[in-house]
Amino acid sequence: MAELLRMPEVAAGSTAAVLSGWPVSEGASFHVGDAIAIVETEKAEVDVPAHTDGTLIKTLVPSGSEVEVGSPIAVIAAPGEAVGDLGDLLARLGVAGPAEARVAVRRDVPGTEQTAGAAASPDPVVRPADRRAFASPLARQLARDAGVAIDTITGTGPGGRVVRDDVNAAIAARVSPPAGAAPDPAPAVVAEPSAAPRATASGAGVAYDAVPHSRMRRAVATRLARSKQDAPHFYVKGRVRVSELLALRQRINAEGRVKISVNDLLIKAVATAHVQVPEMNVVWTADAVHRFRTVDVAVAVATDDGPVTPVVRGVESLSLSAISAQVRTFGEQARSSVLRQNDLEGGSITISNLGMYGVEELSAIINPPQAAILAVGTTTWTACWRPDGSPPCGRASRSRFGWWSETESP
Repeated sequence: MAELLRMPEVAAGSTAAVLSGWPVSEGASFHVGDAIAIVETEKAEVDVPAHTDGTLIKTLVPSGSEVEVGSPIAVIAAPGEAVGDLGDLLARLGVAGPAEARVAVRRDVPGTEQTAGAAASPDPVVRPADRRAFASPLARQLARDAGVAIDTITGTGPGGRVVRDDVNAAIAARVSPPAGAAPDPAPAVVAEPSAAPRATASGAGVAYDAVPHSRMRRAVATRLARSKQDAPHFYVKGRVRVSELLALRQRINAEGRVKISVNDLLIKAVATAHVQVPEMNVVWTADAVHRFRTVDVAVAVATDDGPVTPVVRGVESLSLSAISAQVRTFGEQARSSVLRQNDLEGGSITISNLGMYGVEELSAIINPPQAAILAVGTTTWTACWRPDGSPPCGRASRSRFGWWSETESP
């Protein structure tokens, strides 16, 4: 029997997501586990899998549209099912006809739709003062954070609903007016942005290229700024001797087929520490501290669209080769934008390692709602003196007893 496919809640607590694409065309068949739709969240693109075999009868939402969770996005039917008249079917399912549905769906990039007469008129489109602003929860939150009155924003969503891009456009219009131009009375009309950098000039006459934010970059910036505000941060810094660790890595890589990185060893060390100190393997919530029974460690991975933090689960029971394989897989998936939402959720700590870039020290921001983040720098040769009279420590930290005059040879 034909039924509606609705926008799933791919991220916990999400109220809307962007329909990124349709891997199955209208009229095509699909099987259990096939990706019917691709949904973009703040962290990644997620495949929406089919739970049964079927046929995609009609898509109700075009690619690039933001859709509220639970809203219908397509009509699907059993394999070989005859659906008859599509208009009657949509009416029975309680959705608008195809033409109406396409018009009602919010476009991801609202265009300028002024007529020649409207362009000459200075009067903006104004929301009636006695009408309550119709806006998505995400749009309200963004407007509240930016200090923008939601009822001053003209919505481009279904029924004039104010959505995320409307708020972002209003913020951009408020903080970045064109040089020498008079301020707009209201951001009623939004110029269509381009994915390519735009050459322009600031108020001081300095030229620059405006590179539009990706959804991921905007989300990462918002989350980390909020983390710095809401989570009390304090930093503990220290140096450790890693001569034996590097020697262990060299022996493992000489004898095994899987090459282990220093980061793989650090992930395992963090898991061991969390087992020994379970009070660190927690996250804070409004009602209680959640203490986890397994150690799940997030690993920061840099991509062209911004950093992501896939989570390696059950690290305390994994071998070094299994950790290395999982991290390598996550890195490939992150750079190909095929990580699942589930890969990015959970964990009590993140490891951010910039040692491969020669960075000696860094201060990282906690990835909410986790409890900690470990920022790792590079290894360096440091001379020191051991109080027991043993040989110099070689690849080590500076000692409180001062500097030694020689170092061990590599």
